[in-house]
Amino acid sequence: MARYRGPKTKKSRAFGESIYGYDKYFERKKYPPGQHGLAKRRKQKSDYGKQLMEKQKVKYAYGVLERQFRRMFEAASRKSGVTGEILLQMLEARLDNVVYRLGIAPTRRAARQLVTHGHIAVNGVVTNVPSYSVRPGEVVAVRGKSQGLVTIQESVAANSKEAQKYSWLEFNAEKLEGSFVAYPNRDEIPEPINEQLIVELYSK
Repeated sequence: MARYRGPKTKKSRAFGESIYGYDKYFERKKYPPGQHGLAKRRKQKSDYGKQLMEKQKVKYAYGVLERQFRRMFEAASRKSGVTGEILLQMLEARLDNVVYRLGIAPTRRAARQLVTHGHIAVNGVVTNVPSYSVRPGEVVAVRGKSQGLVTIQESVAANSKEAQKYSWLEFNAEKLEGSFVAYPNRDEIPEPINEQLIVELYSK
């Protein structure tokens, strides 16, 4: 499956929740997409259907492809601890997600674009790989030549207090740089995800 680049609201409506953050269009139409909308009769989902839906929701929300996601799950399952929690920590540690959480970009899609275009540096080294796994203690910053970009300035101005919501991040709005302090605990990750369903799906 190629990375989804279609309408965000339509995909959120399919999952029944705003998976890309606040969406005023989703708030107006919280029913499934399609010609019949609310009139659609949907069968009760099987356990497998629920598990698959949860996995797909997480993939779309974080912008991860199936093969990438599978590899992340396998890596998480090899580590000691709760597999589902470790999987979410790995997703949160992705560079594009960290840039989004710091408020440097308004969405994960926008954060991915900043990274791929070479506007972000990790520990002073320009890193253009969105899936790069940021480690505790590493510093993520907007590179010097890119700090004047209007899109970055506007995002930081609008989301200057965004990073303060997360105890595992620190952000200096003046320097346009932040630190990944530690991997977040499960109760600190705000995404409405039932990771146990994903573990059950891959454990079959």
